[in-house]
Amino acid sequence: MNALDQLMAVMEVAFDPHWREAWTRQQVANSLAMPHTYAILVDATGRELAGNEEAAGFILARRAPGEEELLLIGVRPDRRRRGIGQQLIELFASIAAEGGAERIFLEMRANNPAERLYRQCGFEPIGRRVNYYRTLDNEHVDAITFARKL
Repeated sequence: MNALDQLMAVMEVAFDPHWREAWTRQQVANSLAMPHTYAILVDATGRELAGNEEAAGFILARRAPGEEELLLIGVRPDRRRRGIGQQLIELFASIAAEGGAERIFLEMRANNPAERLYRQCGFEPIGRRVNYYRTLDNEHVDAITFARKL
């Protein structure tokens, strides 16, 4: 299975459709076709995939001069609460630092339970977009932007 297939397999089970956070295969493929967008895939131990293991989680990220943005992070529900999310974020931070980034960013919906993980990983809120997201039942939810200095 190629990297896009692996990423999409995690995406399909990691996101609740109610929140409309999952990307389509075409959106992911188009993003990865851009020169500064990349994916990180890890196995059940949180190590970067090296062979044909099943991906337990992923990060989709975008690089810009001096900064990187975590676009999406997903972990299979049966692999959650085992440190994989934290390992993914630390791997992402390490790659970003090696690439010259001084800060990393992410954006999440205001009621996302992953906020605790992001704060534990050193992210701090820096902005809010009121009513930015819309759920399947048309509920509006704020977006919160977080940053972490490297």
